[in-house]
Amino acid sequence: MSTFPNLIPYEGSRPSLASLPLAALPGHAVVGRVTLGAWAWLGAGSVIRADGHFVRIGDGLHMGRGATVHIAHELYPTLIGDRVCIGADAVIHACTVGDDVVVERGAVILDGAVVGAGSVIEAGSIVYPRSTLEPDTLYTGRPAAPVRVLSPHERLARAELQRARNAAAQSEWACRPTATSAASNAFVAGTCDLDGDVHLHDGASLWFGCRLDGREGPISIGRLCNVQDNSVLRAGPGGMFLGEQTTIGHNVQLSDCSVGARCLVGIGSRIAPGTLIDDDTFVAGGCVTEPGQHLTGGIVWGGDPARPIGEMNEAKRTAILNIATVYAAYADALRAAVPE
Repeated sequence: MSTFPNLIPYEGSRPSLASLPLAALPGHAVVGRVTLGAWAWLGAGSVIRADGHFVRIGDGLHMGRGATVHIAHELYPTLIGDRVCIGADAVIHACTVGDDVVVERGAVILDGAVVGAGSVIEAGSIVYPRSTLEPDTLYTGRPAAPVRVLSPHERLARAELQRARNAAAQSEWACRPTATSAASNAFVAGTCDLDGDVHLHDGASLWFGCRLDGREGPISIGRLCNVQDNSVLRAGPGGMFLGEQTTIGHNVQLSDCSVGARCLVGIGSRIAPGTLIDDDTFVAGGCVTEPGQHLTGGIVWGGDPARPIGEMNEAKRTAILNIATVYAAYADALRAAVPE
């Protein structure tokens, strides 16, 4: 088992580690302004990325396959305490997480949230932005709601179970970052896995751990479109098309669908086969569509199943365009630093 970490600098800042990890499995990446404590365990395809702000993590991090830690550009850092255990495909984004927290598989903690020490976030739950979660408490749901206070015995048992699940997960990770065609200013992170027919237009970017399957049909990533870390795209026979200046958030699953221009598909969303997302659409984090669903433009969609929860406004439209610009700048800064 490898213990040599994949450390990638960002604008002159290189990750700082207190010690070599206990494990650093294939496809992981630690990027930029990261301070990581001793005895970390980094699962296959796990990503810690600190470009637009810093990430500080204590000792004993245990990070599952395809899990992601990131920041909010120039707004929120990410602060993670000691002995935190993160399950496969979970996302910790621009928030504060106390000591001994367990974040189970596919759970998401969003911007500005504060999670008290010793809490457990159950699989698939979403901690909404700027929430405050009490310590030593079990949380579940979307939004995550308290279930009960945890005994020390149960908290320790759930942490050990999550570590065992992380260790038992598949340790292999294919890194095939070569697209069928890519503009000269497009960016594909070196831990991506591109299979089949994949095309990137001007300024498009695919971030660490993304897996794209274009064997049944072509995948086209539009101008200044960014697909963020550990997202999975699978095209059907009709192909998959992502419009210009669109953002696909971290750990999103897109299956045989189409996404228009100037859209945002939020962190942890699951977009079902046959879904059509119009231009100018905001899909909230954790949203789940039904097969063949049509998400009309000018609307904010959320929930499971997806339903209208609001209307687009100029603030959201401006934010979407700003993300496209920020990600183009991130890509420019990393292109020379990331191995081909």
